[in-house]
This record gives sequence, structure tokens and C-alpha cells, in this order.
Amino acid sequence: MTKVISLSDKAYEVMVKLKKGGESFSDVVLKLSKKKEKMPLTVFAGKWKGGDVDRVFGKVMEDREKGKSRGAAF
Repeated sequence: MTKVISLSDKAYEVMVKLKKGGESFSDVVLKLSKKKEKMPLTVFAGKWKGGDVDRVFGKVMEDREKGKSRGAAF
């Protein structure tokens, strides 16, 4: 069954840019409305090399301490 919907010019332009060869506008809408699956953190294991890990971990801990001093719950 086909339904007619109205789109603003801007929304139509976006849809055209997102549409790939062979896809219908319905395909684009379905693709955009599909829920993103959460990836397990283990996917990222081993991705950072060298000193980046220590630098990022230090920044995370620093930001957590700042949050605690403002009363944020972690």
C-alpha cells in the first residue's frame, strides 16, 4: 500500500542526499528509523595504543572528581 506524505523542500533535499542508487524513499525512511544497536564495550578492547590510554583515563578521572565536587552522582 502506498501513502502520500508532504515534506518541506529542505527535508526533501536531505532525503535525496541520503538516498543511494536503487533505494526508494521508503528504504531511506526505514533505514533512518531503525534503532541503533548498542555495541558491547569489548568491541573497543585493544583499540588505543601507547600513551593515549593513560592520558584519556587521567582526563576521565579528573572530570569525575570535578563532578563529585559539584555533587554529581557517578
